[in-house]
Amino acid sequence: MSHADDTEGNRRDFLYYATAGAGAVVAGAAVWPLINQMNASADVKALASIRVDIAGVEPGTQLTVKWRGKPVFVRRRTPEEIALAKKQDAEDYPDKVARNANLPPDAPAEDSNRALDENEEWLVMIGVCTHLGCVPLGDGAGDYGGWFCPCHGSHYDVAGRIRKGPAPRNLDIPVAEFLDENTIKLG
Repeated sequence: MSHADDTEGNRRDFLYYATAGAGAVVAGAAVWPLINQMNASADVKALASIRVDIAGVEPGTQLTVKWRGKPVFVRRRTPEEIALAKKQDAEDYPDKVARNANLPPDAPAEDSNRALDENEEWLVMIGVCTHLGCVPLGDGAGDYGGWFCPCHGSHYDVAGRIRKGPAPRNLDIPVAEFLDENTIKLG
């Protein structure tokens, strides 16, 4: 093997690796915008979690806020409503699962597993009927003193559990926590 053949081989190898490297850089530059567009935009990130001021919510009333494009019912229940929910625990209901994102997926739908606090005074639910996505009416509406969806006749009790009508499951409970006595964080 002569010195000229060795130089030719090194030059060919260099050109091969340089071309492959440049091709990889160009391909990466072309693909990066496509991958980057899959990241959440700033407005979506901003809605990932919100803080809700509950200082003005009196017992027996509810506040409706918008979170991730959906209404969320924040209800402060009266002692009578809590007692009714406990009584309704003993009754049979179609969906036996709590649907509470703060608990394991198989948690039973007892009132204590649907309320946000230990006193079971606060109930936070996504206000979308689980039948076809309508927004149920609250403030004791329906046959069970909770929420009623007039579009197709779904009745929810005071813990947001489906009791009658075409809705297949309980109203969903989002990830939520108390930050202090006057603020709830959703998400």
